[in-house]
Amino acid sequence: MSKSRGNVVNPDDVVDAHGGDALRLYEMFMGPLEAVKPWQTSQVSGVVRFMNKLYSVVQSAAQNDGSVEMDAETTKILHKTMKKVTEDIESMSFNTAISAMMVLTNHLQSLKDKVPREAAEKLALMVSPFAPHLGEECWSLLGHDKSLAYHPWVEYDEALCVDNTVKMGVQVNGKKRGEIEIPKDADEEGAMAEAMKVQSVFNQVDGKDIKKVIYVAGRILNIVAK
Repeated sequence: MSKSRGNVVNPDDVVDAHGGDALRLYEMFMGPLEAVKPWQTSQVSGVVRFMNKLYSVVQSAAQNDGSVEMDAETTKILHKTMKKVTEDIESMSFNTAISAMMVLTNHLQSLKDKVPREAAEKLALMVSPFAPHLGEECWSLLGHDKSLAYHPWVEYDEALCVDNTVKMGVQVNGKKRGEIEIPKDADEEGAMAEAMKVQSVFNQVDGKDIKKVIYVAGRILNIVAK
């Protein structure tokens, strides 16, 4: 921090209050390394909340008997996060890697007592370069008696990182009336079927003649009705 501007922060104060992991996480979460960023001690509490939430998620996984299986949504989010964190570490984009782990943690928290152990282990491994003490504590909590430093880095399946569906707006006479999520390669018939399930879209065409449908897969669905 620039002494000439009177903006001097003693890192020991942050470590004493929140721990070394919080200091490291906050410094990397502030933004791109090459950018000039103002230090805001009050914002450290944000990464502290993330750390506490992550630890709570791992606790939930540790308390189940290991029989909880990952559903399709969790599997996709996990693999996309592993890909994002891996690539961001290589490009030194630490702030976006941390953001990705925050999203994964929030999702796992929403599962309450159904957090898959595998997901918790992968999360502990991913957070360890940023918050090593937290990573080791979580690893131990999950029943490992050796340091995670001896465990290989996470591996993701590229096929699970690809979105097979797309969200797109539905227009009626040129005005957006709703949104649908459909397979990327859905045909016009499939897109229309989903659109008719959206009440706000159905209300606009109910009792009218559909004169024309303009459909570009993955981009636009415009229903012309009179």
